[in-house]
Amino acid sequence: MHDAVPKRDGHANTRSMSRRAAASGWVGSALEYFDFTIYASAAALVFPQVFFPDESPAIALIASLATYGVGYVARPLGAFVLGNFGDKHGRKKVLVFAMLLMGVCTFAVGILPTYAQVGMLAPILLVALRLIQGFAVAGELGGASAMIVEHAPREKRGFYASFSLQGTQAGSILASASFIPLAGLLPSDAFEAWGWRIPFLLSVVVIIAGLVIRSRVAETEVFLTETAQQRVMRAPVLQVFRENWRTIVRAVCMGFANVIGTTVVVFGTAYATQPAYGVNMSASTYLWIPVIANLVAIALIPVFGRISDRIGRRPFMIFGPLSAGVLSFAYLWAVSQNNVVLTVALAILMFGVLYQMWNATFASFFQELFPTRTRVTGFAISQNIALLLVAFLPSLFTLVAPPGSASIPLVIGGFTLVVAAISSIAAFFSPETAGGRITSDTTEQEPAQA
Repeated sequence: MHDAVPKRDGHANTRSMSRRAAASGWVGSALEYFDFTIYASAAALVFPQVFFPDESPAIALIASLATYGVGYVARPLGAFVLGNFGDKHGRKKVLVFAMLLMGVCTFAVGILPTYAQVGMLAPILLVALRLIQGFAVAGELGGASAMIVEHAPREKRGFYASFSLQGTQAGSILASASFIPLAGLLPSDAFEAWGWRIPFLLSVVVIIAGLVIRSRVAETEVFLTETAQQRVMRAPVLQVFRENWRTIVRAVCMGFANVIGTTVVVFGTAYATQPAYGVNMSASTYLWIPVIANLVAIALIPVFGRISDRIGRRPFMIFGPLSAGVLSFAYLWAVSQNNVVLTVALAILMFGVLYQMWNATFASFFQELFPTRTRVTGFAISQNIALLLVAFLPSLFTLVAPPGSASIPLVIGGFTLVVAAISSIAAFFSPETAGGRITSDTTEQEPAQA
């Protein structure tokens, strides 16, 4: 049974709840991407040795990066189930459930036995946990950004929604920072034996903080109005495909912009640090790159979000991915030359600035494209199908440009640019939404007035 529509005590109370919703989204996204980044770093740095030691170096690396991608296999299923749940029973309930399940799985990865201890059971358990984890996180950003957008005033939706994305960068910083002292100070055998586990175990702290904050956020009035008027659909997942399938297709294509982060954070780590590639950039040095880039991102995300409220979402959604894709050639070339200074500079520009134009804007843009009654479902399905497709690109990159092959920057840069261009083209053919009304009685979200 849903709560009654809460009574507001004026503008101050509305502003307070908007801030609470933004804080809740920030913490939840930080937890999701703390998990995302520690798994990505571990899959590139130690999982080949810990869980796949009997394979050749190249095969072990491909298998390890594939376990990273496996987490996204369950995300479309999670999007269907949790998105449906969020649109039927409320944004707050689905967010609490997702955070608990995701956190438990992250902690469990930190206590897994190794291949040396239990043989093939170790990678099997790793894959199983990653599947459950993928299911759990599927509803996180969709539910969080829906709650933020529905609590926020119309003229500040982009600004407030950007905080959930700022949380993703903060989570990435915490994750990378947690590996830096471990990889730099511990002997390599100690790091592989137990040091890599510590960041996974630390996720407990973020879970507790997130649950405390989310307990203080009320369900949104627009959703409670839907339930009071009995306009919540029995099967939102069917409704969103029937009424908004074109929007889903465009949003999935726009989600391909995540190839930028995948190229820098996942494949870039393996390319720079795995002995098989021969670049031999130190792990502790490379781990600083996403930290510095994400610090820049944290500063810029709310700025881009605020600007998108004034000039629109589409300019950032088009220009960000395309320009970052062009830079991928130079970035990968700098990595191949073990040029730390140039690598850091290009990483900051490509991932910390240009990609963040898209990253700061897509949550509000996607939420505004869907009506209230199917908002969480539409967002979750679109985002997670795109992430599923992008998540396996590191393994594909390793297959098409394995260790020892020529022209790796040219080949992988070309792949990155093509995928990023698809995102920009989809944004070009999408309607502008900044300033439009949050509606529930139309099949497509009401666009902004020209």
